[in-house]
Amino acid sequence: MNKLACLILALATLAAAGPVAAAEGNLRMAPATVNRLDEASLQRGARNFVNYCLTCHSAKYMRYNRLTEIGLTEAQIKGNLMFAGDRIGDTMTVAMPPANAKTWFGREPPDLSVEARVRGSDWLYNYLLAFYQDDKSATGWNNLVFPNVAMPNVLWELSGTNHLVETEYEDREKAEGAAIAARGLSQTELAGEGKYKVMTLAQAHAGKLSRPDYEAFVADTVNFMDYIAEPVHNERVRLGIIVLMFLGLLFVLAFWTKVEFWKDVH
Repeated sequence: MNKLACLILALATLAAAGPVAAAEGNLRMAPATVNRLDEASLQRGARNFVNYCLTCHSAKYMRYNRLTEIGLTEAQIKGNLMFAGDRIGDTMTVAMPPANAKTWFGREPPDLSVEARVRGSDWLYNYLLAFYQDDKSATGWNNLVFPNVAMPNVLWELSGTNHLVETEYEDREKAEGAAIAARGLSQTELAGEGKYKVMTLAQAHAGKLSRPDYEAFVADTVNFMDYIAEPVHNERVRLGIIVLMFLGLLFVLAFWTKVEFWKDVH
């Protein structure tokens, strides 16, 4: 009886905590426009990853020679994606010593081999779009998806700079309506005394890329990160399509056999 009472109390606590958590913060993210079967996108993502991410972050569970699976030749990989004299069979490690990284950034940058499996493509996509200038931060940057992040916005020259826009509403319904109308990344939080605020980003200075071009750049990068998190997934998808086509053919043959068999019966 005591165990049953404890279980009921725990369920009631979780039910009460749900609405509170929803009221305190609601992050709306734009869907990541990624397609891991798009080899052109994966190749552009590999270029972006090597040029902008591999400087600080490693991908130690991914080998360069596996990039042949996305349509690149070994000559293209060596000539365009390998700049440290690595062998084609080496993993995608970073030259920066971990001790230096911890000194410069306060912590060692995480390995990105399986980051897409941990965070998800939508989270990574919105994270790279969510940086804004913040004078109170040690790096001068903050992030709407990952508040007080230690990483600076290394892509600011391409994206331009954003500033945070906070708008207060007198009730939750109006705040959620405004967040939906923003048609993109937004954060809704309780502002106290029954009021809510919606936080969005607005561009302060343009970058080298237009907004659509930068979103495409980020989508390609995230697409590649999704690929390296599980390279064999692409082969499973292709194999699954073949199996479904084969089963469809068997269904047609089985249905035709059934029709021919019962035709004589009737």
